[in-house]
Amino acid sequence: MPSTPAVPDGKRPTLTDLAARAGVSTALASIVMRGAKGASAASRERVQQAAREIGYRPDTRARLLRSNRSHLLGVQFDLQQPFHADMVEALYAAGESVGYQIALSAVAPSRGEQHAVETLLTDRCEALILLSPRVPTARLVELAARLPVVSVARRVRPRVAGVDVVRTADDEGARQAVDHLVALGHHDIVHIDGGRVPGAAERRRGYRTAMSRHGLADRVRLIPGGLTEEDGAAAARTLLADASRPTAVLAFNDHCATGVLDAFLRARVGVPDEISVVGFDDSHLARLTHIDLTTVGQEVPRMARSAVERAIARVEGTATDGDGEIVITPHLVTRSTTAAPRLD
Repeated sequence: MPSTPAVPDGKRPTLTDLAARAGVSTALASIVMRGAKGASAASRERVQQAAREIGYRPDTRARLLRSNRSHLLGVQFDLQQPFHADMVEALYAAGESVGYQIALSAVAPSRGEQHAVETLLTDRCEALILLSPRVPTARLVELAARLPVVSVARRVRPRVAGVDVVRTADDEGARQAVDHLVALGHHDIVHIDGGRVPGAAERRRGYRTAMSRHGLADRVRLIPGGLTEEDGAAAARTLLADASRPTAVLAFNDHCATGVLDAFLRARVGVPDEISVVGFDDSHLARLTHIDLTTVGQEVPRMARSAVERAIARVEGTATDGDGEIVITPHLVTRSTTAAPRLD
């Protein structure tokens, strides 16, 4: 291998640096890194070894931007939602497996959905995957007129041409949670509601339906809640102040449920000895050892694959409107926050 000066610290190695390190022409180095024909086995090995030594990686995005296609899928997600973090990880894997890259844009307290989406549009994304979007349907119509849109974890009614939906059967998930609690012997089961956020109406309906099916319609009780740990803690304090304390709680999501657990811990209320708690999502939070939350698991890898497949089908013109909504059945994950009610 010819002696070549090292690439300066902090500088990304270029194709020219690679060719010099391998002692070949830039054209030959390009052929090898693109996997094209025209290089011998010995030359390929020499260039690949040089690439490992100097840390060279092809600038895939730059190459795509020079073509008419970007192969970029724009993903809008909420920075504060653990479930969205899990979805983003799965979307990366799903996109890369079919040759597409993911461009991210976060929604945060200081950064709204409008800003997040506009940033993705300037990145030349070929389709948008929106995680739990809260914008009005009219806004989705506007976006769908510009490029394909996939709404994940939000039902869109009425159906919008060019907008695909990938969501969990939220009502079924809530029913599974209530069935589990009733099977343990609980009758006083409260649902901490998600308000108007995506999925909340369906989870409310599933909770009510299951309670009625078990002959507990007169014990249906909804407590205002929301998406965050603070929402869960506030709801839990409401329950603790009430003389008629329930024996079980179904929180809107795992993040909300962690707030419930924290409030109960601070009040020295034992979980599950005194109150059982169930979340929704099976996010990485629920799987932490010190939380170990019983929850309704959304099929994240399957949802991510479906979202990517629908986006690409729209981009490549192979989609049909007849299969524009994919509804995936969730599953209950039982951990240590639920048990039979204590007999006093």
